[in-house]
Amino acid sequence: MFPTSAAGFDHGLVVLAMGHAYWLLPADGGFRLLVEPPALAAVREQLACFERESEGWPPRPVLEDQPARKTELVTPMVWSLALLAAFWMQAARPAWTTAGALDAQAVFDRGEWWRVGSALFLHADTGHVVANALSGILVFSAWLSTAGRLRGWLLLALASVVGNLAAAAMSYPGPYRSLGASTAVFAGLGLLTGRAIRVVQQADHPHRWRAVFGSLGAGLTVLALYGAGGVQVDLAAHLTGFAAGLAAGFIFVNPCAPACPAAR
Repeated sequence: MFPTSAAGFDHGLVVLAMGHAYWLLPADGGFRLLVEPPALAAVREQLACFERESEGWPPRPVLEDQPARKTELVTPMVWSLALLAAFWMQAARPAWTTAGALDAQAVFDRGEWWRVGSALFLHADTGHVVANALSGILVFSAWLSTAGRLRGWLLLALASVVGNLAAAAMSYPGPYRSLGASTAVFAGLGLLTGRAIRVVQQADHPHRWRAVFGSLGAGLTVLALYGAGGVQVDLAAHLTGFAAGLAAGFIFVNPCAPACPAAR
Protein backbone atom coordinates (compact mmCIF):
# COMPACT_ATOMS: atom_id res chain seq x y z
CA MET A 1 0.00 0.00 0.00
CA PHE A 2 1.20 3.52 -0.84
CA PRO A 3 -0.34 6.84 0.13
CA THR A 4 -0.11 8.37 -3.37
CA SER A 5 -0.08 7.14 -6.94
CA ALA A 6 3.32 8.78 -7.47
CA ALA A 7 4.86 6.74 -4.64
CA GLY A 8 3.27 3.59 -6.03
CA PHE A 9 4.52 4.36 -9.51
CA ASP A 10 8.10 4.89 -8.25
CA HIS A 11 8.04 1.47 -6.61
CA GLY A 12 6.40 -0.01 -9.68
CA LEU A 13 9.46 1.01 -11.69
CA VAL A 14 11.48 -1.35 -9.50
CA VAL A 15 9.14 -4.17 -10.48
CA LEU A 16 9.45 -3.28 -14.16
CA ALA A 17 13.24 -3.21 -13.85
CA MET A 18 13.05 -6.79 -12.56
CA GLY A 19 11.16 -7.81 -15.69
CA HIS A 20 7.80 -8.35 -14.01
CA ALA A 21 4.40 -6.77 -14.51
CA TYR A 22 2.54 -4.81 -11.85
CA TRP A 23 -0.86 -3.23 -11.29
CA LEU A 24 -1.51 -0.06 -9.32
CA LEU A 25 -5.11 0.11 -8.12
CA PRO A 26 -6.85 2.71 -5.95
CA ALA A 27 -7.91 1.45 -2.55
CA ASP A 28 -9.14 2.85 0.74
CA GLY A 29 -6.50 5.23 2.04
CA GLY A 30 -4.11 4.93 -0.89
CA PHE A 31 -3.02 2.71 -3.76
CA ARG A 32 -2.29 -1.02 -3.89
CA LEU A 33 0.69 -2.33 -5.83
CA LEU A 34 -0.09 -5.81 -7.12
CA VAL A 35 2.23 -8.36 -8.76
CA GLU A 36 1.82 -11.92 -9.95
CA PRO A 37 2.15 -14.51 -7.14
CA PRO A 38 5.39 -16.19 -8.43
CA ALA A 39 7.19 -12.83 -8.33
CA LEU A 40 6.00 -11.81 -4.87
CA ALA A 41 9.01 -12.87 -2.77
CA ALA A 42 11.61 -11.39 -5.13
CA VAL A 43 9.66 -8.15 -5.50
CA ARG A 44 9.34 -7.73 -1.71
CA GLU A 45 13.09 -8.16 -1.34
CA GLN A 46 13.93 -5.61 -4.04
CA LEU A 47 11.38 -3.10 -2.76
CA ALA A 48 12.94 -3.35 0.69
CA CYS A 49 16.35 -2.64 -0.86
CA PHE A 50 14.85 0.30 -2.75
CA GLU A 51 13.45 1.72 0.49
CA ARG A 52 16.83 1.48 2.24
CA GLU A 53 18.71 3.07 -0.67
CA SER A 54 16.18 5.90 -0.93
CA GLU A 55 16.66 7.14 2.62
CA GLY A 56 17.77 10.77 2.62
CA TRP A 57 17.08 11.17 -1.11
CA PRO A 58 16.76 13.65 -2.67
CA PRO A 59 19.36 15.48 -0.62
CA ARG A 60 18.52 18.77 1.02
CA PRO A 61 19.75 21.82 -0.89
CA VAL A 62 22.97 23.37 0.38
CA LEU A 63 22.24 26.88 1.61
CA GLU A 64 24.63 29.58 2.73
CA ASP A 65 24.28 31.82 5.75
CA GLN A 66 25.41 34.91 3.88
CA PRO A 67 23.49 38.01 2.77
CA ALA A 68 22.84 38.16 -0.94
CA ARG A 69 25.06 40.58 -2.85
CA LYS A 70 23.90 42.86 -5.61
CA THR A 71 24.76 41.81 -9.13
CA GLU A 72 28.16 43.26 -10.02
CA LEU A 73 28.10 44.62 -13.58
CA VAL A 74 30.03 47.88 -13.44
CA THR A 75 33.58 46.62 -13.06
CA PRO A 76 33.17 43.74 -15.57
CA MET A 77 31.93 46.28 -18.12
CA VAL A 78 34.86 48.58 -17.35
CA TRP A 79 37.18 45.61 -17.87
CA SER A 80 35.46 44.85 -21.18
CA LEU A 81 35.92 48.45 -22.34
CA ALA A 82 39.59 48.24 -21.36
CA LEU A 83 39.97 45.20 -23.63
CA LEU A 84 38.43 47.07 -26.54
CA ALA A 85 40.61 50.12 -25.89
CA ALA A 86 43.73 47.95 -25.76
CA PHE A 87 42.74 46.30 -29.04
CA TRP A 88 42.31 49.72 -30.64
CA MET A 89 45.77 50.69 -29.40
CA GLN A 90 47.20 47.49 -30.86
CA ALA A 91 46.06 48.62 -34.30
CA ALA A 92 47.59 52.05 -33.77
CA ARG A 93 50.80 50.70 -32.20
CA PRO A 94 51.64 47.18 -33.42
CA ALA A 95 54.70 47.15 -31.15
CA TRP A 96 52.34 46.64 -28.21
CA THR A 97 51.53 43.15 -29.45
CA THR A 98 55.18 42.23 -29.86
CA ALA A 99 56.16 43.59 -26.45
CA GLY A 100 53.15 42.29 -24.49
CA ALA A 101 52.24 38.88 -25.89
CA LEU A 102 52.96 35.85 -23.75
CA ASP A 103 56.27 34.39 -24.92
CA ALA A 104 57.73 31.50 -22.93
CA GLN A 105 61.32 32.14 -23.99
CA ALA A 106 61.06 35.87 -23.30
CA VAL A 107 59.60 35.22 -19.86
CA PHE A 108 62.05 32.59 -18.65
CA ASP A 109 65.19 33.49 -20.62
CA ARG A 110 65.01 37.28 -20.59
CA GLY A 111 62.95 37.82 -17.44
CA GLU A 112 60.08 39.66 -19.14
CA TRP A 113 57.58 38.69 -16.46
CA TRP A 114 55.07 41.39 -17.31
CA ARG A 115 53.99 39.33 -20.31
CA VAL A 116 51.98 36.90 -18.13
CA GLY A 117 49.70 39.83 -17.28
CA SER A 118 49.86 42.07 -20.35
CA ALA A 119 48.92 39.19 -22.68
CA LEU A 120 45.49 39.11 -21.03
CA PHE A 121 44.62 42.49 -22.64
CA LEU A 122 45.88 41.77 -26.17
CA HIS A 123 43.97 40.00 -28.95
CA ALA A 124 44.62 38.75 -32.45
CA ASP A 125 41.43 39.90 -34.21
CA THR A 126 38.04 41.52 -33.72
CA GLY A 127 36.14 38.25 -33.22
CA HIS A 128 38.63 37.20 -30.56
CA VAL A 129 38.31 40.38 -28.50
CA VAL A 130 34.51 40.63 -28.82
CA ALA A 131 34.02 37.01 -27.74
CA ASN A 132 36.24 37.45 -24.70
CA ALA A 133 34.71 40.81 -23.78
CA LEU A 134 31.15 39.46 -23.81
CA SER A 135 31.91 36.16 -22.09
CA GLY A 136 34.04 38.00 -19.55
CA ILE A 137 31.10 40.23 -18.57
CA LEU A 138 28.95 37.15 -17.90
CA VAL A 139 31.54 35.08 -16.02
CA PHE A 140 33.10 37.94 -14.07
CA SER A 141 29.71 39.31 -13.07
CA ALA A 142 28.71 35.91 -11.68
CA TRP A 143 32.01 35.54 -9.83
CA LEU A 144 32.20 39.07 -8.40
CA SER A 145 28.55 38.97 -7.33
CA THR A 146 29.41 35.82 -5.40
CA ALA A 147 32.82 36.62 -3.92
CA GLY A 148 32.71 40.38 -3.62
CA ARG A 149 34.43 43.05 -5.70
CA LEU A 150 37.84 43.39 -4.04
CA ARG A 151 38.46 39.76 -3.13
CA GLY A 152 36.92 38.65 -6.42
CA TRP A 153 39.23 40.74 -8.59
CA LEU A 154 42.30 39.82 -6.55
CA LEU A 155 41.64 36.09 -6.91
CA LEU A 156 40.72 36.48 -10.56
CA ALA A 157 43.97 38.33 -11.29
CA LEU A 158 45.97 35.74 -9.34
CA ALA A 159 44.39 32.77 -11.13
CA SER A 160 44.76 34.41 -14.55
CA VAL A 161 48.44 35.21 -14.11
CA VAL A 162 49.21 31.77 -12.66
CA GLY A 163 47.33 30.17 -15.55
CA ASN A 164 49.39 32.07 -18.13
CA LEU A 165 52.62 31.32 -16.29
CA ALA A 166 51.78 27.61 -16.12
CA ALA A 167 50.90 27.49 -19.83
CA ALA A 168 54.24 29.10 -20.71
CA ALA A 169 56.15 26.79 -18.36
CA MET A 170 54.56 23.71 -19.94
CA SER A 171 56.02 24.62 -23.35
CA TYR A 172 59.39 25.98 -22.20
CA PRO A 173 62.15 25.79 -23.47
CA GLY A 174 60.32 25.39 -26.78
CA PRO A 175 58.63 28.33 -28.50
CA TYR A 176 55.25 29.36 -27.15
CA ARG A 177 53.33 32.55 -27.92
CA SER A 178 49.85 33.38 -26.80
CA LEU A 179 47.57 36.34 -26.18
CA GLY A 180 43.98 36.91 -25.19
CA ALA A 181 41.72 37.23 -22.17
CA SER A 182 40.31 33.73 -22.49
CA THR A 183 42.72 32.55 -19.79
CA ALA A 184 41.04 34.99 -17.40
CA VAL A 185 37.55 33.96 -18.53
CA PHE A 186 38.24 30.30 -17.82
CA ALA A 187 39.98 31.23 -14.58
CA GLY A 188 36.68 32.85 -13.58
CA LEU A 189 34.85 29.67 -14.49
CA GLY A 190 37.33 27.70 -12.39
CA LEU A 191 36.83 30.05 -9.43
CA LEU A 192 33.06 29.54 -9.56
CA THR A 193 33.53 25.78 -9.80
CA GLY A 194 36.07 25.62 -6.98
CA ARG A 195 33.89 27.69 -4.70
CA ALA A 196 30.84 25.54 -5.48
CA ILE A 197 32.83 22.43 -4.59
CA ARG A 198 33.95 24.05 -1.33
CA VAL A 199 30.35 24.90 -0.39
CA VAL A 200 28.95 21.42 -0.97
CA GLN A 201 32.03 19.76 0.53
CA GLN A 202 31.32 21.56 3.79
CA ALA A 203 27.68 20.55 3.81
CA ASP A 204 26.59 17.96 6.34
CA HIS A 205 24.22 15.71 4.42
CA PRO A 206 24.69 12.09 3.33
CA HIS A 207 25.04 12.75 -0.40
CA ARG A 208 27.41 15.72 -0.39
CA TRP A 209 30.04 13.90 -2.45
CA ARG A 210 27.56 13.41 -5.25
CA ALA A 211 27.04 17.17 -5.23
CA VAL A 212 30.83 17.69 -5.32
CA PHE A 213 31.11 15.65 -8.49
CA GLY A 214 28.06 17.41 -9.89
CA SER A 215 29.68 20.82 -9.40
CA LEU A 216 32.96 19.67 -10.90
CA GLY A 217 31.15 18.02 -13.81
CA ALA A 218 29.24 21.22 -14.55
CA GLY A 219 32.45 23.26 -14.69
CA LEU A 220 34.25 20.73 -16.87
CA THR A 221 31.27 20.56 -19.22
CA VAL A 222 31.32 24.32 -19.81
CA LEU A 223 35.10 24.15 -20.27
CA ALA A 224 34.73 21.39 -22.86
CA LEU A 225 31.91 23.16 -24.71
CA TYR A 226 33.53 26.58 -25.01
CA GLY A 227 37.24 26.05 -24.42
CA ALA A 228 38.27 22.91 -26.25
CA GLY A 229 37.44 23.57 -29.88
CA GLY A 230 37.69 26.10 -32.67
CA VAL A 231 40.36 27.70 -34.80
CA GLN A 232 43.50 29.01 -33.07
CA VAL A 233 42.27 28.01 -29.64
CA ASP A 234 44.95 27.94 -26.94
CA LEU A 235 43.75 24.82 -25.16
CA ALA A 236 46.71 24.83 -22.75
CA ALA A 237 45.92 28.34 -21.51
CA HIS A 238 42.25 27.46 -21.09
CA LEU A 239 43.10 24.37 -19.06
CA THR A 240 45.71 26.08 -16.88
CA GLY A 241 43.44 29.08 -16.30
CA PHE A 242 40.57 26.82 -15.26
CA ALA A 243 42.85 24.72 -13.03
CA ALA A 244 44.33 27.79 -11.32
CA GLY A 245 40.86 29.22 -10.73
CA LEU A 246 39.57 25.88 -9.45
CA ALA A 247 42.36 25.69 -6.86
CA ALA A 248 42.01 29.35 -5.83
CA GLY A 249 38.23 29.10 -5.54
CA PHE A 250 38.49 26.07 -3.30
CA ILE A 251 41.43 27.16 -1.14
CA PHE A 252 41.07 30.91 -0.70
CA VAL A 253 37.31 31.37 -0.62
CA ASN A 254 35.81 30.03 2.58
CA PRO A 255 32.06 30.45 2.14
CA CYS A 256 31.28 29.96 5.81
CA ALA A 257 32.94 29.14 9.08
CA PRO A 258 33.70 25.52 9.99
CA ALA A 259 30.60 25.38 12.20
CA CYS A 260 28.34 27.12 9.71
CA PRO A 261 24.75 26.01 10.49
CA ALA A 262 23.58 26.60 6.92
CA ALA A 263 26.23 24.28 5.51
CA ARG A 264 25.01 21.55 7.84
